[in-house]
Amino acid sequence: MSLLSVNHLAVAFNQRRVVEDISLQIEAGETLALVGESGSGKSVTALSIMRLLPQPPVTYPQGEILFNGQSILQASEREMRGLRGNQMAMIFQEPMVSLNPLHNVEKQLYEVLSLHRGMRKEAARGEILSCLDRVGIRNAASRLGDFPHQLSGGERQRVMIAMALLTQPKLLIADEPTTALDVTVQAQILRLLRELQRELNMGMLFITHNLNIVRQLAHRVTVMRNGQEVEHDLCKPLFSQPQHPYTRELLAAEPDGQPVPLIDTQPLLQVKNLHVGFPIKRGLFKRSVAEKTVLSDLNFTLRRVESLGLVGESGSGKSTTGLALLRLIAARGEIWFDGQPLHSLSRKQLLPLRPHIQVVFQDPNSSLNPRMTVQQVIAEGLAVHRPELSAAEQEAKVIAVMQEVGLDAESRSRYPAEFSGGQRQRIAIARALILEPQLIVLDEPTSSLDRSVQKQILTLLRRLQQQHQLAYLFISHDLQVVRALCHQLIVLRQGEVVEQGECEALFNAPASDYTRQLLASAQGESLTQ
Repeated sequence: MSLLSVNHLAVAFNQRRVVEDISLQIEAGETLALVGESGSGKSVTALSIMRLLPQPPVTYPQGEILFNGQSILQASEREMRGLRGNQMAMIFQEPMVSLNPLHNVEKQLYEVLSLHRGMRKEAARGEILSCLDRVGIRNAASRLGDFPHQLSGGERQRVMIAMALLTQPKLLIADEPTTALDVTVQAQILRLLRELQRELNMGMLFITHNLNIVRQLAHRVTVMRNGQEVEHDLCKPLFSQPQHPYTRELLAAEPDGQPVPLIDTQPLLQVKNLHVGFPIKRGLFKRSVAEKTVLSDLNFTLRRVESLGLVGESGSGKSTTGLALLRLIAARGEIWFDGQPLHSLSRKQLLPLRPHIQVVFQDPNSSLNPRMTVQQVIAEGLAVHRPELSAAEQEAKVIAVMQEVGLDAESRSRYPAEFSGGQRQRIAIARALILEPQLIVLDEPTSSLDRSVQKQILTLLRRLQQQHQLAYLFISHDLQVVRALCHQLIVLRQGEVVEQGECEALFNAPASDYTRQLLASAQGESLTQ
């Protein structure tokens, strides 16, 4: 008997079927990878297995889900509470949405051990520290009091992984668990998952858009498109001889191409000795007793129509650099933009320059207001910086920019939740582009996208860069994407510059051991079967 059997399952939202006739089998100790483009039904299938979708509006018009022979669809809510966490666990894609912002790390992890393993706080602390250490949280004991907003994106994802693994489940559903992680930590997490799988004889449903991970981790692969299964096979045959045209299209959708040719040699952004530190507060009155340095002595020059890649492991200071350049956090050092000293300008003096420096954040789910229509989201900057425009003129600009980024302008009255991940990222790009900036800070803009959509976004960014003469600061942990877009590269580690120079030169002849380690991890050399 299989650990998990999904037989001819259909899932409907308000009578509209979004998953049709899907069948999956997972044995104990086996990994099944579920791949497909954004909106193909992967996450809906995974959430259905744990009965986490609200009924109604969700219904299951056909099929069955069996866990160790027990029907999931027929089980009572009490029976499901006994299964969730104890026998089935899930790592969700969005850790900032899944973690409680009001509770610190220790409290959230202790809650899992208390509920599912009946552990007391003293015994639980050792287990929590051990698990955090295994998932790669440095100085775990000092991070127990941190809240989710005090962690980097990758650190939040690692806490989510620890939370799922603490229960020692028989079935682990991992929905894009390594999306926010850099390649070295990604390899570490995948090794950990494989070790635990052997120890616990754990079955795993692994949802991802990273085919390199699938090739290394999965025993079998199911490919989905538009809510349907288009191909299923053992991992090696599927990669070597894919049968379905869509599978062949997915395998061919690796980031490629070259950065746009450099025309202008004029510097647009100059950064000198940029330093960011956060105060460490202690005592009853929370006085500052020391400073934690998160970025130290960063120097670079970014020319017009040039792309600078910023890479490094989670917590290395990449996003901090972007926030410091945007003057959204305090920093020391000099930031010169188009001859203007941003570092010495007041908030009021900065306002006229804001339209010229825009940002696209990592997670469009968090950065787009869910209560605003796409029209309102994209036009919001115009209302602040171009108040002289009439409503009709604003709407015309929104229509034009939506068409430019490949969105249907007729959908502008819809809300962000009604769009796929790739479409939401295009909305975020349109919001930045409508103000006609000179520089866009792109913070992991493709990390949550499947490879086919990632390739489309890269092509779009290159086209927009040439068309509008844009400079990009591109923050990413995906080295293939960086190589396809960037002219310069800076490698950061724990806030320090490890290496910087021309992108292609660093890829061909990295000078530091850490850069070589990053490149080896990206190619899967550090994760052996």
